[in-house]
Amino acid sequence: MKSRLLAGIAALVLAILGAALVVSYAQGADTRAVQGLEPVDVLVVAKAVPAGTSVESLQPFLATEKLPGTAAVKSAVKSLAGLAGKVTAVELLPGEQLLAERLIAPEDLKASGSVEVPKGLQEISFQLEPQRVVGGRLVPGDHIGIFISLKSGGIEAKADKETTQLTIHKVLVTAVQRAPVATPSPQSSAAGGSATPAEDTSLPTGTLLLTVAVNDVDATKIVYASEFTEYASIWLSKEPLDATDAGRPGIMTKPEVYK
Repeated sequence: MKSRLLAGIAALVLAILGAALVVSYAQGADTRAVQGLEPVDVLVVAKAVPAGTSVESLQPFLATEKLPGTAAVKSAVKSLAGLAGKVTAVELLPGEQLLAERLIAPEDLKASGSVEVPKGLQEISFQLEPQRVVGGRLVPGDHIGIFISLKSGGIEAKADKETTQLTIHKVLVTAVQRAPVATPSPQSSAAGGSATPAEDTSLPTGTLLLTVAVNDVDATKIVYASEFTEYASIWLSKEPLDATDAGRPGIMTKPEVYK
C-alpha cells in the first residue's frame, strides 16, 4: 500500500514537471515566433518596371508593405532616400521586394553593353540625326516618345495635308551607337591655346543608330516611317516613365499649330 502511494506521488510530480516543461517550451516558441514576425517596412514592386528606370521615376511603381522579419530579404530597400541617380539593373516584376543590388549607376548599366528587353517585346533599330535624338544625349535605359510626321495621307478627309503625331509613348532605349568624335591632337590644342576635348565644345555631328524595345505594331510603324523617308520622318523626345500623359494626343496639322 505504502509503495503504491509513493509511486502515485512520484507519477504526480513527474506529471507536474512535464506540464511545466511543456508550458515553458510553448512560451519560448511564442517568443521566438513573435521575434520572427516582427513587421518590417520594405518597398515592393506593384507594377512591372523596365530595366534602366531611374530611381526618380520609381515611386509610382512601388508600394510599402509590412513583412515578417523572417520574410524580408536582408538587402530589401526600405526607402529611396539617398539612392538618387541610380537606375534599375534588370526588369522588376510585381510582387518582388526591391533589392539594393538591383539599383546601379547609369554608367554601369551602359557599360554592361545592353539593357534587358522586357518579355513580349522585340528590338528594332533606326538611324537619325542628332537634332532628332534630343541632341544625341540619349543612353541605354532612357525612355523616349516617338513622333511620326507624314507629308500627306495622315488624315483621310484631308489627304493632302502634312501631319505630325506623338505616335508611340515611353519606349525603352536598349542601345545607342554613334560615330566616334575626333579629339584635337596635342599639337592643335597647343596651337589653339586650349586642351578642351572637341566633344565638350562642339555640336554633335553625323548620325546615331538607336535600338528600342517595342511591340510588333509599333515596330511596323517605325519601319514604315524609316523606310519611306520621302514622305515620312521621325523625331524623338526624352519621355521618362513619370512624364505627364494627358491621353492619346491628336494629329497636329498646320491650323492647330497656333491654337
